Amino acid sequence: MMMKRLVKSVSLVLVGALLSTGAWHALQAASAPNADENIEVYKQLDLFGEVFDRIRREYVEKPDEKKLIEAAISGMLKSLDPHSSFLNAKNYRDMLVNIRGEFGGLGIEVTMENGVIKVVSPIDETPAAKAGILAGDYIIRIDGKPVKGMTLGQAVEKMRGKVGTPITVTILRKGRKEPFDVRIVRDIIRIRSVRWSVEGGDIGYIRITQFNEQTGPKLKEAIEDLKKKLGERLKGFIIDLRNNPGGLLDQAVAVSDAFLDKGEIVSVRGRNDSKRWDATPGDLTGGRPVVVLINGGSASASEIVSGALQDHKRAVLIGTRSFGKGSVQKIIPLLPDRGAIRLTTERYYTPSGRSIQARGIHPDHVVEQELPPELKGKEDQLRIKGEAGLEGHLRNDKEKEADAPSLVYVPRDKTRDTQLKAAIKFLHGESIAMLVKKPKKKAEEKSATAGSTPETSKKAEEKKLRESVPQAK
Repeated sequence: MMMKRLVKSVSLVLVGALLSTGAWHALQAASAPNADENIEVYKQLDLFGEVFDRIRREYVEKPDEKKLIEAAISGMLKSLDPHSSFLNAKNYRDMLVNIRGEFGGLGIEVTMENGVIKVVSPIDETPAAKAGILAGDYIIRIDGKPVKGMTLGQAVEKMRGKVGTPITVTILRKGRKEPFDVRIVRDIIRIRSVRWSVEGGDIGYIRITQFNEQTGPKLKEAIEDLKKKLGERLKGFIIDLRNNPGGLLDQAVAVSDAFLDKGEIVSVRGRNDSKRWDATPGDLTGGRPVVVLINGGSASASEIVSGALQDHKRAVLIGTRSFGKGSVQKIIPLLPDRGAIRLTTERYYTPSGRSIQARGIHPDHVVEQELPPELKGKEDQLRIKGEAGLEGHLRNDKEKEADAPSLVYVPRDKTRDTQLKAAIKFLHGESIAMLVKKPKKKAEEKSATAGSTPETSKKAEEKKLRESVPQAK
């Protein structure tokens, strides 16, 4: 009996240390105001300690105790929501490299869904993108080994490796009956987060692929370069956030601030506090019109920018509904050199108070890509439900959640890019009525009963589009 108590005590202290609370906090719990609740919690921790000790002593083979503990932590975080996770020391170092904008791997943003890896978005000009990996693809095997049973971190670690070495991933894609293999050669992934060019002869096009430490400074460089190249001919800007999976909150604030003179950009609310960020004086574009392109792969920081510019009527949004990730994750280092935890700590809200969690940002004008002949009839494989489709996602108790998937397809050839064409037409003051998704039957009936003819309706739509372009002050 004495030995059993000693084992339990040792286990409890071990678990207490594991959770960074320590035995002292366990003792303090008994005298805390909610002592009964804390005592029950530590009874459960004692249960965990007993199970852990049984595994150590009686499992058929000697287990790796470090892996057991990491698996327990990973499972605990995974049970919270799809975005909370444990990063061991190696993964934490890799993540810090990623934030800086350079890392080794395949070049895909992924999440875990139904026990397999789901591709949120391939990163432009990376091995994965060149190999034809698409948003919405499922990775079910890595070098022949099933992903089922792996954690997200374990799967990501297997996909990373020495530059120049090949890896084969088995893909399950909607619209194809059988899984298929894709061979990819690992490379250094240098994230050029901002690219820009002149489109339509007089429009500044800026593509933001993700929000890392380089994004804010590079955006300023892009705006200044385009203003210098086009001078007085500059009609406006297109900010392309399609299939941008997000990134750093402060960079989303910096990008939004570049187009705003004043007002709230975003606010975050947690269990115990809240915070908001406001724009600083000075619109870097000089008040020129802005169009933002979004789609089902635009998530997190992309949605912060889209929501802020939409609420302030500073930009017109064109495309399809965004992903709907309305939560903020804090990276909490575990010292010394024990890795970190990525923990969902707040929800964020647009300036008007909207929560886009599991709902997404809805564009002002829904324009879907015209699919090439080889993809006709395969639209389902190019649509994702987004956050609302992730198992265990945080519920939105204020807004209706998304109930239909959103298109994520973007053609590589700009001449075939329907959404980009719509943005150019819009900034040129031309009608995009033929490109906008047709209204539902009820809306058409309402228009007919109001005594409008197809011709007058078309003129009214064109007038509305012209008037909605944000003009220079």
